[in-house]
Amino acid sequence: MIEIKNVFYSYLDIIALNNINLEIKPGEAVALMGANGCGKSTLLKLMNGIISPERGSYRFDGEEITHKKLQDSKFSKQLHQRIGFVFQNSDTQLFCSSVFEEIAFGPRQMGLDELEVTKRVKDCLKLLNIENFENRIPYHLSGGEKRKVAIACVMSLNPDVLVLDEPMNGLDPKTQRWLVEFLVKLNKAGKTLIISTHNLELVHEISTRAILFNEEHTIVADMLTKELLKDIDLLKKVNLVDKYYH
Repeated sequence: MIEIKNVFYSYLDIIALNNINLEIKPGEAVALMGANGCGKSTLLKLMNGIISPERGSYRFDGEEITHKKLQDSKFSKQLHQRIGFVFQNSDTQLFCSSVFEEIAFGPRQMGLDELEVTKRVKDCLKLLNIENFENRIPYHLSGGEKRKVAIACVMSLNPDVLVLDEPMNGLDPKTQRWLVEFLVKLNKAGKTLIISTHNLELVHEISTRAILFNEEHTIVADMLTKELLKDIDLLKKVNLVDKYYH
């Protein structure tokens, strides 16, 4: 489904992705792991079509995704309908006057009629168990509540792939547990999950495969999540854990 070959990307003269090669198949649950600033978030943005490779290629479902194609609004909408992106900071994603309007925004952009839009909003409110949020102002919600709304906004488009950037950040343990169980259910239902995370306690529950970045912005390991977590020396080498980690 996703094929990335020899991809480079930089911010001005600062390298963010250094010769990345990666394939992800439909239905996989993949974790991107590594220290802060290693390139995980940049790779997620590239997968979602927010940025394009400087060199190399990115193919989604066999079609190359280029800057030129992303300038075509029809093509861009189709890609974003199939790949849902939940940002690390939910405030970046929420901008409407009510939760209903937030969730309705995506389907409306896709040109769906209002009956279908309302149905999708109601279904997502129920799916996320936030039906009592419908008329609330997003800015007044807690961090965990905002995360649920952000996920509902993405789910309203029924994407094939769900991309989440550090989804556990800022959540209390109860909300983290809810999110883990929700992601597991989505994956079992056939959704492809791609998740960047530092949470070593929960990563084995939300992924079966782990991609490890080093601080040179390249991939140094691609293996089963449970096997990577056993390789403490490698995790130390990339500064994901320290000498006190058990």
